[in-house]
Amino acid sequence: MGVTIRWLGHASFHVMTASGKHIYVDPWIRGSPVCPVKIEDVTKADIVCATHGHPDHLGDSIEIVKRTKGILICSPELGVFAATKGIPSDGENSYTMNIGGSVKIRGIHVVMTNAVHTSDTWDEGRLVTGSGACGYVLATDDDLRMYFAGDTGLFGDMGLIARLYAPQIAILPVGGKFNMGVREAAFAAQLIRPDVLIPMHHNTYPDQTADLDELERYLQLLSPTTRLKALKVGESFSYP
Repeated sequence: MGVTIRWLGHASFHVMTASGKHIYVDPWIRGSPVCPVKIEDVTKADIVCATHGHPDHLGDSIEIVKRTKGILICSPELGVFAATKGIPSDGENSYTMNIGGSVKIRGIHVVMTNAVHTSDTWDEGRLVTGSGACGYVLATDDDLRMYFAGDTGLFGDMGLIARLYAPQIAILPVGGKFNMGVREAAFAAQLIRPDVLIPMHHNTYPDQTADLDELERYLQLLSPTTRLKALKVGESFSYP
């Protein structure tokens, strides 16, 4: 039982499960000022989850699916966009669903959760589609559950995510400005009650920084059973 989670900077993560599955969430590699890997380094991907169409989240999802023969999981709108780039929405190359939808695919149970965030998609500088944002709960075949919030503000139904799925790991944005800051993320942890909180979407740009010491102080007050695991870019964390 277990997973190894590697932070690729910003909101991008590479998850490796005990059974050998490779999962990417919001893999923004090319153009990221902090990502430590190159697109050529990505040779295995079973599942690629995109939370929304903003370039720093959809990122290189389509290219990775093409390179690795993985499957893209995304909203119906992003599925239409991906189809124009050669990724058909056929359940084999791309599987689309909406908020509350779920699927067990390649041994991973994927639930699409709500997120409070705007979203559009650009193609070569042009606005091409609008779609909502989402988060994901990913459960491995040995029932280890991870909640990737994506870009979101705080919302009360995070408590329902806790009651329904009880994720042991919560990966939450903390950079403020475009999503939650550290105070809101700590309150989110109080609602979700994970064993571990991994902060993300911070310190990519000067206007999206986070005081992780302050986050730790808020956690001690609001969710003292949650352990903060602040990764450095490129660093991995194994659980349990």
